[in-house]
Amino acid sequence: MSLLCKLHHAAFDAHILGIRPDHEVEIRLDVLEESDGPMLRYGLQEFRHERLWTPQPPDPKLKPNPEFLEERYVLFRRASQAQPI
Repeated sequence: MSLLCKLHHAAFDAHILGIRPDHEVEIRLDVLEESDGPMLRYGLQEFRHERLWTPQPPDPKLKPNPEFLEERYVLFRRASQAQPI
């Protein structure tokens, strides 16, 4: 499980933000090309290529499952390709 703030969680659910199985964050290209003020710039666009920090829990089952991240990342990539530029 990865913990995201409300903004990033909503962007993840809407396939605006994707998380690769190696925990690197990607942002949809059409969103990167938008110009809409500081919240978009600092809140999403500059989050691109960041790596999620995940605590090292004593129980490995509590870490994000790479297979689940891959599944969601595939959906993000499909949504990215469907967006007009």
